[in-house]
Order: sequence, then structure tokens, then C-alpha cells
Amino acid sequence: MSLDIGDVTIGIAVSDLLGLTAQGVETIRRTTLAADFERLSTLMRDYEVDALVAGLPKHMNGDEGTRCEMVRAFMAEAAQCFPGVKIHYWDERLSTVAATRTLLEGDVSRKKRRKVIDKMAAVYILQGFLDRQRNLHT
Repeated sequence: MSLDIGDVTIGIAVSDLLGLTAQGVETIRRTTLAADFERLSTLMRDYEVDALVAGLPKHMNGDEGTRCEMVRAFMAEAAQCFPGVKIHYWDERLSTVAATRTLLEGDVSRKKRRKVIDKMAAVYILQGFLDRQRNLHT
């Protein structure tokens, strides 16, 4: 399962059972950390998740800023909340740009784009991670 973690929302995507493709699941509207983890727990149980891939919003030069610190802090809490679940990070630079481009090419309205952009970014994060994992094992 991948997470595109923001201040207001968390985009969620999961892979198929073979780990080949990523599909968007939902966008969680953030309220409290406890509520965020409660919803994540339900989704992780429903999709039999054993690993989380968090997108790291690095700067274009590769440096990590305050946004990366926020993601790492969230994932540190997740690691404590979900012991035994593997935690991975994926450089998500341009994932939102790519997701926006795909939605624009699909002629999705601005209102609908706002509702699904984080979920689509999570799909890009997870697909990149899955492709890399597959290339490492071939």
C-alpha cells in the first residue's frame, strides 16, 4: 500500500496480489492522527497489507525539506502503530505533476481532479516502487 501524505489528505493505492500494478483506493480526509491510523488500519486489513510505501516529497535537487520530515514523522508513528509492517520510502518528485497530466489528458474536470489527485499520486508512487522491485529481481 502506498501513501501520498499531505497536511489535509492522504492518497491511498494498493497493488494487485502479484505486485505488478497499482490501483487507487481512496483519499483520506485528515482529521486527527488517531482517525488517520484507524482508517489506515481498516484498509490494511481489507487489502491484507504487509508493507507501506510513503512518498517522499524531495526538492528537485534531491534534498529533503520540512515536507519530508513530516512524512518521516508520520511513518515513524505508523511503524509503532502497525508493528511488523515493512516501511519503505519512494522519491515522489513529480508524481503529482504526472497524475495531474494524466487527469488533464483524460479531460477530468477541475472539481473531480481535486478529489482524486492524491489517490492518483499514490498510484504513481506505488507503481514506481513496484517496477523498481521487479527490476531488482530480474
